[in-house]
Amino acid sequence: MISIGRYNLLVARSSGNEGWWKYAGAVVTGFAVLWWAALGSQVSFGELVKGMPWIADFLGRMVPPNWEFMQSLVKPAIETVQIAIWGTLLAIVLAVPVCFLAARNISPNLAVFHLMRQVLNIARGINEIILALIFVAAVGLGPFPGVLALALHGAGMLGKFFAESIEDIDQGPIEALRSTGAGPIQIIIFGVLPQVVTAWIAVVLYRFETNLRQATVLGMVGAGGIGFELVGSMKLFQYRDTATCILVIVAMVMAADYISSKLRAWIQQGAR
Repeated sequence: MISIGRYNLLVARSSGNEGWWKYAGAVVTGFAVLWWAALGSQVSFGELVKGMPWIADFLGRMVPPNWEFMQSLVKPAIETVQIAIWGTLLAIVLAVPVCFLAARNISPNLAVFHLMRQVLNIARGINEIILALIFVAAVGLGPFPGVLALALHGAGMLGKFFAESIEDIDQGPIEALRSTGAGPIQIIIFGVLPQVVTAWIAVVLYRFETNLRQATVLGMVGAGGIGFELVGSMKLFQYRDTATCILVIVAMVMAADYISSKLRAWIQQGAR
């Protein structure tokens, strides 16, 4: 027992070196796993060093950017933002009905709970590029396959977060509503949504940022947006145009990050 002013601290006595081998074993196991992963992924910093001249040559061909090409990127950049907006909106529409069934404390039974959780796992487990390729084959080239890919993958991610935030709510209001004979819809509207709406809005803004970044990549597989121009310039060896595309993409992501961070701060202040 150690006394500090008015406070008494209970300090556990050291039992010597007993159990040190557990920590040593954990460290050895950790290094073994890292070594195994390095062998499997062929990690080689030597090869990276050898490739640095090629990287420098590639970057040198991108300087200076072709600023005149920026005129051609206005429409694809706007298209990319539109893809991200609609991908996020449809993801919300798909995620909201499922999240209530995927929340353990709201779901009608365990069978429905586990089924909906697996549905969300499958939706977010398939990469957006793979989904875009599937939708390109289904509906053709253009921005719409990108919207569908972002919507389906985003529904899995948002649905999981929405469900977990529902599971963390205070059960008091829920029990009070049930005791008055309120139905499931009334419980959701008056007992669940007021407790989760702030967190939901914050994660939706984050998902929009993610969708904006992903939308620039989906264009590489024919799903519209500025990514299509990026790949086209690289295939034509117009590396100065490629540099311009990259700068526009970075500017878009930075702007989206700034705006969403301001909105999240405003929402959090309003929730206090």
